[in-house]
Amino acid sequence: MRPRSLTSLVVASLAPLALVVSCGGGSSAPETTIPADAGLVVKAVPTIRWDKTEYTAVAGEVKVFLANDDNVKHILVIREGDKVVGDLELVVNKRGDTDQGSIELAAGTYSVYCIVPGHGGMNSTLTVS
Repeated sequence: MRPRSLTSLVVASLAPLALVVSCGGGSSAPETTIPADAGLVVKAVPTIRWDKTEYTAVAGEVKVFLANDDNVKHILVIREGDKVVGDLELVVNKRGDTDQGSIELAAGTYSVYCIVPGHGGMNSTLTVS
């Protein structure tokens, strides 16, 4: 093979890689528009965890917004101790998914919890005042 042909072959074979790298390769999370009236915003992030270990909200009807920046399914519930509070269950199946809903919460300490089997570490404190 002539040197010029080899160079052309190498450049042609690397072109798709350059395109993936320059476009980010699809690995970054998509832009998420958070509703202005959301009283609690939670993001599922890689390594099966929430984006924060502690959240706060104001007592009363809390509008909860869930965004999935992870690649796996998550199901968010609010728990008080070991019991699920209300009927709020937000489901996000893949990266980029969002879900939202409302729950009535009195002042107290709760947890933001993922009920998908194996996701027990997704258990952050929610302080409602």
